[in-house]
Amino acid sequence: MIAPHPAARLVFAGATLDGAALAGQARSLAARLRAAGVARGGRFGWIGTNHPAMLAAFFAAAEIGAAMVPFNWRLSEEELRWIARDAGIALLVRGPSHAAALPGIPGLPDRAEPGAPEGGPMDPLLIGYTSGTTGRPKGAVLTQSAFAANAAAARAVFGLAPGERVLTVLPMFHVGGLNIQTVPALLHGAGVLLHDRFDADAFLDAAERDRPTLSLVVPAVMAALVAHPRWATADLSSLRAVGAGSSEVPLHLIEAFHAKGVPVQQVYGATETSPIAIAQMREEALAAPGSIGRPVPGVEARLVPGTGEIAIRGPNVMAGYWGDAAATRAALDDGWFATGDVGRIDADGRWWFTDRLKHLIISGGENISPAEVERVLAGAPGVREGAVVGRPDPRWGEVPVAVVVPAEGFEAARVLAHFEGRLARFKQPRDVVAVEALPRTALGKVAVAELRKVVAR
Repeated sequence: MIAPHPAARLVFAGATLDGAALAGQARSLAARLRAAGVARGGRFGWIGTNHPAMLAAFFAAAEIGAAMVPFNWRLSEEELRWIARDAGIALLVRGPSHAAALPGIPGLPDRAEPGAPEGGPMDPLLIGYTSGTTGRPKGAVLTQSAFAANAAAARAVFGLAPGERVLTVLPMFHVGGLNIQTVPALLHGAGVLLHDRFDADAFLDAAERDRPTLSLVVPAVMAALVAHPRWATADLSSLRAVGAGSSEVPLHLIEAFHAKGVPVQQVYGATETSPIAIAQMREEALAAPGSIGRPVPGVEARLVPGTGEIAIRGPNVMAGYWGDAAATRAALDDGWFATGDVGRIDADGRWWFTDRLKHLIISGGENISPAEVERVLAGAPGVREGAVVGRPDPRWGEVPVAVVVPAEGFEAARVLAHFEGRLARFKQPRDVVAVEALPRTALGKVAVAELRKVVAR
């Protein structure tokens, strides 16, 4: 059963919990979940910014043998309720920041009697909803054994051990923020300095005051730090490395961290792989900036002949998509997960990300399905037909842009206003480009490459 190491330390808002105290909170929460009807094999939701209560809920799920469904609080209420229905959520644990979220879904009872731990390695522990190319998000089912395998990979990649201090600023509703460093640190007896969300000043303050040894960033976070007025004089000397991933990491951002003496260890994976699958060791981060590294111990990786698509197999790979056997069969072939990304292997055996087969937009570390945005766009006033594509953006990496064929009454402002309340803000198009006709291939499909040229003008 997954449980925090007694020597682990969790620091949040000036208060410290050791691993034993965190485990105690998890046991109490497990009792309340059982009293509310959450049994082995059951599911419950969590919503809130980063908080120790989320980690207690995670370990409570492990004790029961239940699965936690972390909700991305950036989503609209409509999107959140769709996930709740899809996952069969009958109970929601709310963090302090979202105490009034999703009214109508029951919360926890005040008290209950503790029970015996029941969770085991093959029990689902987390269902992470991730955007794909088909529109609606899919729930990747990760077992306790997948989390254990991922923690072993994290230990090998980052050298996690007692005495290490991980600074966590990325949202833990994504497996990246939760499981690349945070949960592995707690399992291996290291410390976690937890922030409720990313703030550049708070990050730099913590680096100087709390002296973390590791942290995890995405390109948008890196860009915000490098552009900050304090960057030139910031003391990052305690950081022996930062992990980075979620999308291709621009070389100029890697070089800015290296110039401060902080190696950037790229980590490649997906929600479906828990997520660590391919990663750089510290030495290779300095020797080959831009590479995603090598397959981590216990994980196999291959390039699919003909396409060069990266496929992953190992104990870290999901059990499947919740309630979607067809999508599971499409994604998993003899245990191999098809990532939708194209890669290459150089003469020294290092792996490099080169392109995406899947038409996904990655903005600030968030996956955006164009099909999901296009479904809303289809109902916008004054739009005959339309498509959505990513436009390069210096802050977010990419932002979604709608390309439309106008109908009577078309106004770009009305099209943009149509998305309010229907989709999370980060999914909403930042611009509308009107064209006489959408570019199409010989088979009639929208030509995505041509659309990208249209929005880049």
